[in-house]
Amino acid sequence: MLRLKDTQYQSTALFLQSAIAIAEYFGFTPLEEMPRRDPSQIREMRRRARTNEKEISFARKEERPLAGVAKRCALLARPSEESLLVWRISKDTKGNVPTVSLELHIIGTQSAIAEALLIVIANSIAREAGAPERVLSINNIGSPESSGRFVRDVATFLRKHIESISATLRPRAATDPLGTLIALIERGHPVVPRSPQPMEYLTEEERRKFWELLEYLEMFGLPYELSPSVLGSRDCWAHSLFQISVIDPESHSRVPIAFGGRYDPLAARFAAAPLPASMIAITCEIRGKVRVKREPMATPSIYFAHLGAEARRRSLSVLESLREAGIPVRHGLYHERIGEQMAAARRHAAPCVLIMGHKEAVEGTILVREVATNSQDAIPLPELTGYLKRRRFASVA
Repeated sequence: MLRLKDTQYQSTALFLQSAIAIAEYFGFTPLEEMPRRDPSQIREMRRRARTNEKEISFARKEERPLAGVAKRCALLARPSEESLLVWRISKDTKGNVPTVSLELHIIGTQSAIAEALLIVIANSIAREAGAPERVLSINNIGSPESSGRFVRDVATFLRKHIESISATLRPRAATDPLGTLIALIERGHPVVPRSPQPMEYLTEEERRKFWELLEYLEMFGLPYELSPSVLGSRDCWAHSLFQISVIDPESHSRVPIAFGGRYDPLAARFAAAPLPASMIAITCEIRGKVRVKREPMATPSIYFAHLGAEARRRSLSVLESLREAGIPVRHGLYHERIGEQMAAARRHAAPCVLIMGHKEAVEGTILVREVATNSQDAIPLPELTGYLKRRRFASVA
C-alpha cells in the first residue's frame, strides 16, 4: 500500500487523478465505458462464469476481486478485434486501513509487451507520485503443466517440514500447498529459502518467453530482481508475476504497493476459450477526497508504429519520453504486424506517423512521416520531441 505521506499528494483523489492520466496517455480507457456484447452472448457467458467461479482456488487475498473483473473483461473481449486496455478503481474498506486500487488490464495480447507496458506505467505512476526507492520483483510460474510439477514438489516439501508449521496452518498444507507456502513467506518462516523454486521448472520455451519480458525492462532501463517469493494461485495466474515495493525510510523494510501478472487461466475460465490477459493493481491508502475529477485528454495527432522485435523493445522508452514532454500519441504496441498499425493510423486519421523499424532502432533514430505529403525525415531520438513541437505535430488535432 502506498502511503500518501510518502507522496506529493494531499488526498487519494489527487493521486488517482495523476495515475489515471498516465494510464490514459498509454491508451487505457475506463472499464465502465467499454461497449457490451450481444445480450444473448452475455447471458450464456455469465452462466458459464457462475459455474467456473465455484471451482477457483485462491491463494492470495488480492485474487478474489480479480475474479469479478476477469469475468467482466471476458464479457467484453472480442477475439477478432484489437486488444482491450482498460482501467478500473476498486476499494477495500474491510482492513485496518481502507485502501483504493487502480487496476490496469490488457486483454487479448499474448506478447510479453503487455506485462512490460503494465510495469512501466505502474513504475511511472509511483515515480511521479514521489514514492521513495522502488524495487521491482519478478517471478515466473510457467504454464499449468510446469506449475503443476512445482506445486507437487511444494506439497512434498511441506510434508517433510510439517512439524515446523503452526498448527493452524497444517490442515491447509494438505489441500492447498501453494497457498500454504505463500502464508509461510508472508510470515518469514525459516524453511522458506529451502523450498522449491518455480523458475527451475520452466521449459525452454517458457524461459525464452520470460527472457523476452526481461529484455523489455532492460532496454527501458528499469532495474529488477528475480524473486521466487512472488507467487499466486495456479487457477488465476500463469507465467509472469510481479510486485513493486517501496523502501520505508524509517524501518528500511519493503512495503508492496503494486501487484500483478498474467492471468490467462482465470480469463479463459470465464471466456470458455483461450484468452490472454494481464493486469497490475496499484494500491493507495484512502485519505481525504477519493472522487476523481478526470481531466479531458488531448486528441493525439501522432501515431507510433513499430516494425520488428528490436523496434518494439525500444518503443517503451520512446513513448515514455513523449509522455514526459506532454506530446499526445496513439500506439499499437499490442499489434504484431505493421499493416495492422498503419490501418489503425488511418482509422484515427493521424496526420503524423512515427515509424521505428530494425534499422532505426539500432541507429537510435525514428522516421517521422507527414501523411498529407507522404514525406518523411529520419530524426535522432534525442531530438524527436523538439522536432515534433517545431513542426506543430505535438499540438491537438
